[in-house]
Amino acid sequence: MSQLNRVHLTQRRERLVTRDAAFILAATFCYMACFMVTGPVIAGFTMSLGATVALAGVVSGSMSLCSLVCRPIAGNATDRVRKRRLATVGAVLMLVSSTGHVIATSPVQLVLFRVIGGVGYSFCSVCMSTWFAQTLPQNRIGAAMSLFGMMNALGVAVGPALGILLYQTFGYQATFICSALMAALALVFMNCVRDSGVAAEKPAATQRADGGASGGKRGSGFKLLSVASLPAAVMIILFAIPYFATQSYLVSYVADRVLPVAEEWFFTIYAVVLLAMRVVLRDVFDRVSFRTFTVCSAASMLAALALLWVMHGNLAMAAAAVFLAGGYGIMCSVCQSTAVKLAGPGKTGLANSTYYMGFDIGMFLGPAIGGVIYGAVPVAWFYPALMLCIPLALVLAACQRGDVETPGVI
Repeated sequence: MSQLNRVHLTQRRERLVTRDAAFILAATFCYMACFMVTGPVIAGFTMSLGATVALAGVVSGSMSLCSLVCRPIAGNATDRVRKRRLATVGAVLMLVSSTGHVIATSPVQLVLFRVIGGVGYSFCSVCMSTWFAQTLPQNRIGAAMSLFGMMNALGVAVGPALGILLYQTFGYQATFICSALMAALALVFMNCVRDSGVAAEKPAATQRADGGASGGKRGSGFKLLSVASLPAAVMIILFAIPYFATQSYLVSYVADRVLPVAEEWFFTIYAVVLLAMRVVLRDVFDRVSFRTFTVCSAASMLAALALLWVMHGNLAMAAAAVFLAGGYGIMCSVCQSTAVKLAGPGKTGLANSTYYMGFDIGMFLGPAIGGVIYGAVPVAWFYPALMLCIPLALVLAACQRGDVETPGVI
């Protein structure tokens, strides 16, 4: 009995979320929301500055494209500088970007500020999870990183909902000011963390039996991505394109079709349902294969896009948000965990980097392709055109050799 009491005491001391971890989680939510809050309105704002629909899509996706380019640089920097320093630089750049949105008067200026924001987002997204892991008891990292993933998902979902609500109530400028406030809050929370996140030490060389040195440079060559994890990265691209096209053009779509729906609630419903699904399906992630998840999520994604195509009321819109959570929302977790599984032991960092590259590409292509489609076809055919991505995902799953068990949600 006394031994059991000691175990309970140890568990209480090694809390799942420490003070530092709580501040990092809060900062993570804020920088993700800062990045996402402008997504649903940036295309409309760009067009209000005189841009074409296609150019508006490119401007909308320019931040994620810049993040993709900068991600390898940020990944190398994470291992060489203190995490708080890198995250602070990223948050400052995001603050500059959000403030620039408020004062921008042309599409060119907007692209410049979104590129700055993309660099900042890249720095924050690469180093925050590593910094978070450093603050945790080693025996509870797995459970805590699942919580970190949920905080990321919450920021991705709440940001667009908040952006739409502010735009409809107060206009574009209120949305951009909110984005700047989120960046400022992230900056404050980052600097409330006591553990600054020391830089990783390079492994020391070991002496071989023949007298030579080994271990110091083994595997130290620069690698851009994990080839083994590419199927998961491509899969998230195909699911992300319709999602981020919806995020960028839902407001314009509803206005142009004069639909009687409260679209400001769409991403709120999506966020609530996604969080509930991640909790309810937590054990299922360990038992169901990647291919099975792909088929189920593809069906859910097609249902969401079909409902957005035919919706004429709030009930259909709410159902579309639910199915979107079961499609894109679930596949985000499945693809990231599958990327890690495909890469194999000792390559988690490279696998995650590969996944995020796919995520960035999807976040760029979604608004860009969405803009081209929106300007090229009648608005009523916007979502049927986006549906073409999902059969491609099913073909990719069918071509995958063997099958992969998903190693739990990240």
